[in-house]
Amino acid sequence: RKGLSKMSKVRVVIDGTEVNGQKGMTILETAKQMGVDIPTLCHIPGLTPSGSCRICVVEAEGSARLVGSCHTPIAEGMVIHTRSPRVLTARKAIVELLFAGHTGPCVKDGVVEACQLHVIAADLEVGPPRFPVGRPRFYPVENISPYVRRDLSKCILCYRCIKACSEIAGKNVYSMAYRGFSSKVVVDCDVPLNKEACKDCGICIDYCPTSALTSPGGTKERKQIEIEKNRAQASIGNQEHEMLLERLIAAQRELGYLSEEAMSAAAR
Repeated sequence: RKGLSKMSKVRVVIDGTEVNGQKGMTILETAKQMGVDIPTLCHIPGLTPSGSCRICVVEAEGSARLVGSCHTPIAEGMVIHTRSPRVLTARKAIVELLFAGHTGPCVKDGVVEACQLHVIAADLEVGPPRFPVGRPRFYPVENISPYVRRDLSKCILCYRCIKACSEIAGKNVYSMAYRGFSSKVVVDCDVPLNKEACKDCGICIDYCPTSALTSPGGTKERKQIEIEKNRAQASIGNQEHEMLLERLIAAQRELGYLSEEAMSAAAR
């Protein structure tokens, strides 16, 4: 067993640091393991990677092209650069292209902070796209379903709603149709979404990186919760995570068990 464990280890170098990953791990998983952040939009951990957004591209020495880190497995001796000038230039161009098709009124959107595309754009310091769009991709907002509100003008074709619906919820409501700039996430033969299967689900809403899918009647409240969650996650450091454990241990010692009040206080 020890021999098999050694054989399964793969030595790679990421941004100048050598790391041992496990055979079968992707570049993205290995980088995350060592604390290197690679931005993603289409990726959902644990689900089949599609590599459709290309935001996660990295430079692998010896490869003529940039590779998608979410679906490329590591190989022995691989040397990877996650933020080289070539990688950053490609990511910025990709974000600009996504903005060119992302025609929602985000400038006036009060909950734009919840849009992962804008978060990545801010990190990369990407402004308005340089690429003119002769025929803007605009769709009327769908409010027919009492469970899901669709604004496909804000859709970036990341496939996340399709994968979440099929692989997590197991309902297969969505699919991709048409080609090129006319590509679109559709329901059945491109009809408005109004399925009872969506009741008490909301998986697609949770995994949508923009506000293309939201909850009817609770859009602002739901997105505000996401904004506050993102702010909290950004401000929490390792020290505060350790404090959480200390508080739980203290409550356990004092009461002999973890009460709901103690857990609520720790969560706050």
